[in-house]
Amino acid sequence: MIFLFRSGTLRQKLWLVFKATRQHAKNLGLFALVYKSTLLALRYTSPQRKEREYDTFVAGLLGGYYVFGRRQSSINQQIVIYVFARVMLALAKYSVKGAEEGGLGLVKTEKTRELIRGNAWAVFASLSWASVMYMFRWHPETVQSSLRSSMQYMWVILCATSSAGGR
Repeated sequence: MIFLFRSGTLRQKLWLVFKATRQHAKNLGLFALVYKSTLLALRYTSPQRKEREYDTFVAGLLGGYYVFGRRQSSINQQIVIYVFARVMLALAKYSVKGAEEGGLGLVKTEKTRELIRGNAWAVFASLSWASVMYMFRWHPETVQSSLRSSMQYMWVILCATSSAGGR
């Protein structure tokens, strides 16, 4: 995206890519350190010296706050949004799984589960794009700045150029 939507020399763009990659790696490494350290501390405080069911949640909460929650940068936003999308997909799969499979069992029949599994991605993708296009068109200030820049480039500049040439 830096090469497409940022101005500057090749050297400047490569430097931005390097800085973003370094920050990304630093954040993920620090999260791993906080997460694993917290898991060890929680295990140590456990009466049986074993991991408990919610230890991973607590460790993730602490690591998420310490690394990603205290500073809202574009790198942190990208990582958190990526993780959020993956969690939503996982929760959707978990909710459809039958109780006998270790899921929530919200959907009772296998036929209905298969119908949902067969169409869930198409519905998710369609609603995601419908929502972003609506928000970009009618409430662009609410769309994250890098996405808004990409959308302006693709839909305002390119489309205006394309339609102007066809007159």
